[in-house]
Amino acid sequence: MEREKIMNTIVKNLKLNVDGLEDVEIDPSKSIIEYGASSLDNLEIVSATMRELQIQVPRTAISNVKNINELVDWFAKTKS
Repeated sequence: MEREKIMNTIVKNLKLNVDGLEDVEIDPSKSIIEYGASSLDNLEIVSATMRELQIQVPRTAISNVKNINELVDWFAKTKS
């Protein structure tokens, strides 16, 4: 799966779940939490992205992900 599609899906779900990000350029080297997402927002963003991309990654496997780039990498290798 293309990294760009995965990134766009994560960014879309991040902007849908966290207020005030509509016009913000998302830096993939930052974590979802750095954009003001709560742990529940984070869970919803990850879950919505997995549903949309039709992939399953155990939450424990991605619990140590440090930033959006690493999350994209996990999703890309899962979908391959």
